[in-house]
Amino acid sequence: MHSPLLFKGQNLGKYKIISPLGSGGFGTVYLAHDTWIDKKVAIKVPHRQGMDFGDLLREPRLLASVSHPNIVSITTAEKQDNVFFIVMEYVQGETLENLIAAGGSLDVNRALDFTCQICNAVDHAHRQGVIHRDLRPANVLVTENDMLKVADFGTSRFLEIAAHGTTVIGSPPYMAPEQFQGKAVFASDIYSLGVTMYQMLTGILPYDAPAPADLDKLMSGELVSPPRLKNPLVPKAISDIVMKAMAPEISARYQKAAELLDDVLAAKTGTLRRTPSPRSEPTGGSRSSREEQQGIQNRLRAREVPAPRFCWQCHKPLHARTDRCPFCSEQQ
Repeated sequence: MHSPLLFKGQNLGKYKIISPLGSGGFGTVYLAHDTWIDKKVAIKVPHRQGMDFGDLLREPRLLASVSHPNIVSITTAEKQDNVFFIVMEYVQGETLENLIAAGGSLDVNRALDFTCQICNAVDHAHRQGVIHRDLRPANVLVTENDMLKVADFGTSRFLEIAAHGTTVIGSPPYMAPEQFQGKAVFASDIYSLGVTMYQMLTGILPYDAPAPADLDKLMSGELVSPPRLKNPLVPKAISDIVMKAMAPEISARYQKAAELLDDVLAAKTGTLRRTPSPRSEPTGGSRSSREEQQGIQNRLRAREVPAPRFCWQCHKPLHARTDRCPFCSEQQ
């Protein structure tokens, strides 16, 4: 049974439909009004209606994985008038995909700010044992004050159940090579994050959706050239981070989002210490500062990744060893 089309003014229990917000591989999303608490919510109606995902939604790990400031929260799952739907927080804003489509590449600092927020969301979900499987700009919402909310954490698990394992989950331009073979691991999300970083920094995808004949090239890394070649304003240190996140071999990638976050913040702090003239080519800082950053990174990797810290002023993530926010410059 496929999802019914809902109309403006239609009621599903206490929810009154206002308008459709969009449709994807999993289902259609509507803006609705919760008449009991007088609040706008987003309602996602799965395309496949023949299955009851309610028990899965009540799984503690899944609910814990979406309880984070950078993740669209799931409130409940209900069945009304024979329609099963998921109730989520309504985030007013636009998708990162639309933002890039309208304006091309983002300012490097803004792209790094967004990267850090996505890293926070991914790291939190991974610590709960949940893989996104379909991380991409279309699933990232940007609010007016540049707060990011990653959507669809957990719904890929429903997709897998609905597809009975016969369908590859993901969007081809953002899928890690192993996902084309039906295998998704935590590092698969890191690959998708790397492609998203690439797109933010250059305004374009690193390659078109790979055709079946291109999978060998994808595995060998032939399809990807460093983002710095597409946008010279991207510092080499950041370009290298993107390439490591997109390494075809799982073992060569970042294994944790927190590791990628540490490297981005270390590189960002390095570029803030040094202000290149507009004509000079960004090189990622002097040799001594690069060695200092490398030393910090090595020490960080030598122990367990610390709990993330956040700026009290702008609530953006902080590097483990800094006392000043790299985004708003506020002393901590």
